[in-house]
Amino acid sequence: MFLPQLLTRLEQGEKLAVLTCYDASFARLMAANGVDILLVGDSLGMTVQGHATTLPVSLEQMVYHTEAVARGAAGRCFLIGDLPFGSYQASPEQAFHASARFMAAGANMVKLEGGAVMVETVRFLVDRGIPVCGHLGLLPQSVNTTGYRAQAREAAQAEQLLRDAAALQDAGAQMLVMESIPSALAETVTRQLAIPTIGIGAGPACDGQVLVLHDILGLTEKPPRFSRNFMDGAGSLGNAVQGFVTAVKTGSFPGPEHGF
Repeated sequence: MFLPQLLTRLEQGEKLAVLTCYDASFARLMAANGVDILLVGDSLGMTVQGHATTLPVSLEQMVYHTEAVARGAAGRCFLIGDLPFGSYQASPEQAFHASARFMAAGANMVKLEGGAVMVETVRFLVDRGIPVCGHLGLLPQSVNTTGYRAQAREAAQAEQLLRDAAALQDAGAQMLVMESIPSALAETVTRQLAIPTIGIGAGPACDGQVLVLHDILGLTEKPPRFSRNFMDGAGSLGNAVQGFVTAVKTGSFPGPEHGF
């Protein structure tokens, strides 16, 4: 699936259902059960490798998992690859070389974290044919600075996030993930931007929702408050994935209890 096909679904009024994915078997399962976007997330550092954060994940590991997911999805889902910590922050040129490896591995888009500081990098990548998804709010790669807690709750921080979102769009970003921010702020950003917004702990107004696969399957010891165990009562993995997709597209997830 390519970006124009994805945008057509939005134009038809659909919400986008997004899940993290790390291997070919789950990619096939998700493709068969209606997931629109597979995010090969650096969250694999925690879910697959057992680390406490995403920071130890290498570019080589991310490319390996992207190749596996791409083979399993076989073009039936849009595929986004997370640029891991240290693979893009040094310079736009560094980001391009890392992104080129993702695209060769089968990704349709790369995702990077950060606002104004990443604008030059986003523009550099887009000008060279690489679609970019931004990521604002809680930034897992900056956990040593911010911790794992909701962001942009104060007026000054909210105003900065609005400026960052507009700047990323102006630089050519074609999608934006917003994590752990107030629902009202996410709604304002979604209304003001022309590009799709994907929320995770950002309320129901975003154009789509993303969750970590292991969270929806009840495999996380202490799941975040913005998640839901879709495996509960589902009876099968496929039903759990389909339950997530249906909940997103009908608007029953996320609910008020999942927001900030």
